[in-house]
Amino acid sequence: MSLLSDVLGQFDAPQKVKAMGVYPYFRPIESDQDTVVTINGKRVLMFGSNSYLGLTNHPRLKEASIKAIEKYGTGCAGSRFLNGTLDIHIELEERLAKLVHKEAALVYATGFTVNSGVVPCVTGREDYLIFDELDHASIIEGKRLSFSKQLKYRHNDMDALEKLLKKCEPDKLKLIVVDGVFSMEGDVVKLPEIVALSKKYNASIYVDEAHSLGVFGKTGAGVCEHFGVSNDVDLIMGTFSKSLGTIGGFVAADENIINYLKHNSRTLIFSASITPASTGCVLAALDVMAEEPWRKDQLWANTNRAKAGFLKAGFEIGHTQTPIIPLYVRDNMKTFQITKMLMDDGVFVNPVVSPAVPSEDSLIRYSLMATHTFDQIDESIEKISRDARKLGIIK
Repeated sequence: MSLLSDVLGQFDAPQKVKAMGVYPYFRPIESDQDTVVTINGKRVLMFGSNSYLGLTNHPRLKEASIKAIEKYGTGCAGSRFLNGTLDIHIELEERLAKLVHKEAALVYATGFTVNSGVVPCVTGREDYLIFDELDHASIIEGKRLSFSKQLKYRHNDMDALEKLLKKCEPDKLKLIVVDGVFSMEGDVVKLPEIVALSKKYNASIYVDEAHSLGVFGKTGAGVCEHFGVSNDVDLIMGTFSKSLGTIGGFVAADENIINYLKHNSRTLIFSASITPASTGCVLAALDVMAEEPWRKDQLWANTNRAKAGFLKAGFEIGHTQTPIIPLYVRDNMKTFQITKMLMDDGVFVNPVVSPAVPSEDSLIRYSLMATHTFDQIDESIEKISRDARKLGIIK
């Protein structure tokens, strides 16, 4: 073996968990991403998906993907900057800009490459990037690539944010970068308060709508629309891998910002374009989202039913305000154990343990789709509660 292999081979945490029979990652699914999936030939209730509107197997999305492949082929063989821009990319960008109430938009191959390519690109060495401590990893990765001064504040703590803004030089750019919905905890950014502070201290705002697009807002445009502050937010980012049923991402802003990003964002310029299939899929998903508003309504009905059931059962669910419900276990090993027990009982959930969170904050991430039935939700709560009692997580 090489020295590199020897050094990296010292990382053996997964092997230890596998030896205990409770390793919960990379579980192969043998079916589409629906409310019930097939794993090892067994039907399992899926409560670990980000498909909030339940569109991943919608016939209109499938048909649009197939038609896009038939017309444009399987890929663009290059970046948007050079040979990889299709007419449907432009159409999608115009649709997305209109959806989130901005002048222009720019589509990337993944949501991760939006944040990792935009965040380090828009501010200079003498400027400031200001982050919530629980921002998504893609934002953190973008921060690492930036030469700007970087400041972090306590989660959703507006006093802490204001103290940082007071420290910034008033004539320099100050960009506050936040998640609209925080993906593990399920709580919502205090966006009206951030907007007020941005006006007070002449700061700009970047909102990641990955887990709020399709979920919040009158038209499903996200928390900026929900709070009525779209015009006060400089950059709105979103992904296609949650509510919109495929993969990819975008950022929307005014013409000046988008023009700058088109010619300076390295993850756009040096990455291959989003595929024709995914582009066609998103266009269809936007149509379905507009024409089937019952999906968002049902998602919230499902959320309210699940939250009430878990609270009645005695679970600690934190400050969630969304279809993401954290069930706090507060012990890494018990989190692995209950995830395995639930899989055996036919319920798929996601474990969140250290170092993603401190061990004392470990949790099961339970997430809902519009297409879940009340019977499926009730069955999952019954099984999760039964296994949690066995492990002493709840009484």
